[in-house]
Order: sequence, then structure tokens, then C-alpha cells
Amino acid sequence: VQLMESGGGSVEAGGSLRLSCVVSGYTYAMTNCMGWFRQALGKEREVVTSIGIGDNIFYDDSVKGRFTISQENKTRLYLQMNSLKPEDTAIYFCAVGRSSLCRYTWGYDAWGQGTQVTVSS
Repeated sequence: VQLMESGGGSVEAGGSLRLSCVVSGYTYAMTNCMGWFRQALGKEREVVTSIGIGDNIFYDDSVKGRFTISQENKTRLYLQMNSLKPEDTAIYFCAVGRSSLCRYTWGYDAWGQGTQVTVSS
């Protein structure tokens, strides 16, 4: 299984970025969760947003109204990030899993290598 993120970078506060994730080698029928997580320096990895069974979408309160998750055929995952804030600075990871625990890191089986997002004030 391979997940490859792209689209990270450095922006000023208020700017936008769109992250993409390509998923390969993962059985389509097995995918129940697709999600984006982030890990800031010195902090634990946390959920940003996820898509679960029946396209049930979850957003962490910190990104509601600013970030939008979408997916295509369970092989492409996107994260549109608008109105970025310095506190959004982190490494962003995409992940896929067979469980229904889409808000938790342990609900995922495969992870990308991460892409850095840096937001300056």
C-alpha cells in the first residue's frame, strides 16, 4: 500500500493550500475510513478531518468552516485549506483504514509520509 501526499508549502496567515493524496495498492472494498491528520512539532498526531462509511464527514472544531475534505473513487483524497492560521502549521498525513474508527489514529492501516504546511503570521 502506498499513500503519497503533495501540495504542502509555506503561506502567510489567511492564505490557502490544497493537499492531495494518491492511494495505491489498497483494496477499494476494504476502505471505510479516509482521513487527514496532522502533527505539530512536539505534539501528538491529531485528526483534522475524515470521511467514513456512507460519506460521513467529521471535522475537528479547529478547522470547521475553513477546511474541506473530498475524495475520488477512494483512490484520491483532498484537503482544501482556507483562511490558514499559524496554529495550522504541522506535518499533514493522509491515511486509509478498514475500521469504522475514523477519528482515531488506530482506526487506520496505512499512512503517507506526510507533507509540511507552514503558516506564517
